[in-house]
Amino acid sequence: MADVSLSDLKAFSAVARHRSFQRAADELGVSRSSLSHAVRAFEQRLGVRLLHRTTRSVATTEAGEALLRRLNPLLQELDATLDEARHGQDTVAGTLRINAGAGAARWLLEHVVPTFLQRHPHVALDIVSEGRLVDIIAEGFDAGVRLAESVPKDMVAVPFGGALRFIAVASADYVAAAGRPRTPEDLQAHRCIRQRLPSGKRYRWEFSKGRREVAVDVAGALSLDDSALMVDAALNGLGIAFVPEPFARDALDDGRLVLLLEDWSPPFEGLCLYYASWRQVPAPLKAFIAVLRENDSRKP
Repeated sequence: MADVSLSDLKAFSAVARHRSFQRAADELGVSRSSLSHAVRAFEQRLGVRLLHRTTRSVATTEAGEALLRRLNPLLQELDATLDEARHGQDTVAGTLRINAGAGAARWLLEHVVPTFLQRHPHVALDIVSEGRLVDIIAEGFDAGVRLAESVPKDMVAVPFGGALRFIAVASADYVAAAGRPRTPEDLQAHRCIRQRLPSGKRYRWEFSKGRREVAVDVAGALSLDDSALMVDAALNGLGIAFVPEPFARDALDDGRLVLLLEDWSPPFEGLCLYYASWRQVPAPLKAFIAVLRENDSRKP
């Protein structure tokens, strides 16, 4: 067996997670050069290359990715065990890392986080908000939050927030000038505020009515990657936006925005918090789920 220390494993995990020696060094409180040397020595002892290095980027090799997938749950379990020993089993302590989209993170900050932090002051909660879908295990997260349809099949999903729908909205002035679309196909004759996905692709607006489903690659000069910005653009009369309803609810209620194609926008299963089914659930995550369920107001 190779002579491997816990510091070797944590060093490799940090570099792989951050994809940067400098950011990993900052987290671990060491110099970049000493961290690079430590990881290189670790690879030599194992006899396998774990990281691809260039002057601009760091990425895991196939062997590194396989090791990381097995290693991160073990490190998280070890940290949880040590925290229990340090604080006692009756005290929830440690770090809880959650990956979520921006809208989901806002919901959690409003409905769950205040109660959770007040109830469990020994937990450090780290919520990373980003649009791209990530492998929560490989990147060292305890849980993720995404739409139910995006949750991997081998994960445990905890629904919250109630049903959700995407809706088309525009300002009253825009509708007065350009008219109201009656079917999704009518959108091709309108200025639409297009959405750019984290992959760089354009999002095709999806509608359904009865058994009919339609995906429209709308036209428009403006593309954005944030739902809140798309609502702002619609409020400024720049066209029709297609967003999750909570982002537009206030502006709809006070009449600043007009709901379009409502009969083509049925609700669907909304957000879920999800985590690995094959590992022991750490105490901070159990506590977070308890508060999530307790404070779930069932609002979209």
